[in-house]
Amino acid sequence: MEAFSWNIRDEFLNRADDLAQMGDWWEGRDRNALALYGRRRVGKSWLFRAFAHGKPAVILVSERRTEGAQLGRFAERLAPHLGFRPDLPDLAALFEVLYVLAAEQKTLVVIDEFPYLLPTARTARRDVLSSIQAVMEERREGSALKLVLCGSHIAQMQGLLSEDSPLRGRLTPQPVLPTGFADTQLFVGEASAVERVERYAVAGGMSLYLDELARGSGGLRQRVCSRVLSQRGPLFNDPREVLEEEFRQPGVYFSLLEELSKGEHSIGDLAAAVGRRSTDLNPYLDTLREMQLVERVAPVTAGKASREHRFRIGDGFLRFWFRFVFPFQEDLRSGLRAEDHYSGEIKPALNDHVAPVFESLCREWTRRNLGTHASKVGSWWGPALHELRRSGVRSEEEIDVVGMQRGRVTLIGECKWTSARTKVDVLRDLDDYKLRAMRQSSAKVSAGGPAILIFSRAGFNDNLMAAAHERSDLRLVGVEELVSGLLHDR
Repeated sequence: MEAFSWNIRDEFLNRADDLAQMGDWWEGRDRNALALYGRRRVGKSWLFRAFAHGKPAVILVSERRTEGAQLGRFAERLAPHLGFRPDLPDLAALFEVLYVLAAEQKTLVVIDEFPYLLPTARTARRDVLSSIQAVMEERREGSALKLVLCGSHIAQMQGLLSEDSPLRGRLTPQPVLPTGFADTQLFVGEASAVERVERYAVAGGMSLYLDELARGSGGLRQRVCSRVLSQRGPLFNDPREVLEEEFRQPGVYFSLLEELSKGEHSIGDLAAAVGRRSTDLNPYLDTLREMQLVERVAPVTAGKASREHRFRIGDGFLRFWFRFVFPFQEDLRSGLRAEDHYSGEIKPALNDHVAPVFESLCREWTRRNLGTHASKVGSWWGPALHELRRSGVRSEEEIDVVGMQRGRVTLIGECKWTSARTKVDVLRDLDDYKLRAMRQSSAKVSAGGPAILIFSRAGFNDNLMAAAHERSDLRLVGVEELVSGLLHDR
């Protein structure tokens, strides 16, 4: 079989760790199929094509067709490699043919969107998987087939790996995750530390969105206007189209995502915002979490049984789109200029959009650079001091960065993404209110008190810098040091 050639292989960026893991599987003796799965737009198709480049390989792409029509297309695709058109009455027959194809030469076969080939009914799906499992057991030891089953429906792909799946033990999982901050910098080029954080907060970690927002001339504003806000732009409607493929009744899902685009919410807050009972929302939120669109977070000091959790959108671009595009699509279609919308709605709120991403990067920086002092890093929130709640002065406290080791809080930190220099008041707030409230919540704090970190986009005023000079427990981290610390090992 001739080697597969992908004519845009040179355009493929990063994913070095994923390619290395796939390379180990290719070179090793593992006869298991590789289960490659991840969200739509994360870059799975480019990844397996980059991996297949230069290898004897066949790529079969499943579509939403009837089983007979789909298998007929696969038969045509395989005929040149086999020397005859195979008869494929069912999926088991397809797998039989694939093992025959690799009888004499190690061959890579990728079946993209594999779940499309499976019946929706649970019993029928199990029967089909059992027939595939029987073929694997009979054929795989006598064949050099390297098989990749790829899918975007995360719950179904994970179901193939579950304990009650007939394919359990015959698949090697490889999730494809959104790109982290350090790797996204390959799409950015020359930029300041502030611009790098802003770009990541808008584009997120999905390969398609990173690539599209790296195209064209100008800065972030121009690219958002042309690629996202223009109704002719490639990203104007993309999230809607992707999600409508997944949901039969998208209304509630879209309402939840629109509300979460404004910030983290408890389930009670979400229920009030969308006009539903909390219990009614649980199935919707479970589905969004299975799809890895929404995350559930709890205070870092909370136990596993704690109900003090909130929900948030995990991807920057999805949060940006549901906040700044989805509610305004009809206006943009009806003549609202993209530049005017950016000036009126996005620019004044951009810092607010970037702030939670900045906080997450500060937590990542803390893990990377202070891991010897904090093996567990998260955030914390809880009731304010009793006397302040009774007087109505303060009701709840939040700390952006909390590091723990051996069950005790060893460091705390605040993150300020504003255009003004951070003042000493932030330190006083931590000392006088937030740390005391955390202690009140029964959190265990290391002897002598935790170290304090203050992160800032715009730097620090003279009083705060003087305090840092006087206090050995206080460290100030500017955005340049933050970005450098996240990129230093790349």
